[in-house]
Amino acid sequence: MNSPGLNPGVKISATSEAPFKTQLVHGPSGAKLITEPPADNGGTGAAFSPTDLVASALVSCALTTMALTAHREGIVWGGAGGTVEKVMSPPPRKIAELSVVFQMPTGLTEEQRRHLEEVARQCPVARSLHPDLRLPFKFVYP
Repeated sequence: MNSPGLNPGVKISATSEAPFKTQLVHGPSGAKLITEPPADNGGTGAAFSPTDLVASALVSCALTTMALTAHREGIVWGGAGGTVEKVMSPPPRKIAELSVVFQMPTGLTEEQRRHLEEVARQCPVARSLHPDLRLPFKFVYP
């Protein structure tokens, strides 16, 4: 159900499978993804955990948002990547920190660098996370 004024939602269905696995299905595309708890919380570590998906969503969103911005503004973009390290808090378990390192493309001016770094920090996923969650971003340039 969508609230007035909001963009239409995307439906994702989930089914629980034994033991501890969940299959997610992306409504529009039918793409499937399996999750399970991490090894340190009773799973096998053979698939993304739900908190891994949060970490993955952050780095993916930041890279995508920078690429979209570069495209719209005529900035040459390519060869970028990123890694994210998830740190969990002691019980009660929650994500305490998502440390992201971006390998940025060549040829960006100082102004473009500053602009794209801010775009990354303000991507929709980053803005959606709790303010207590530490989000150190590091940008590495060739």
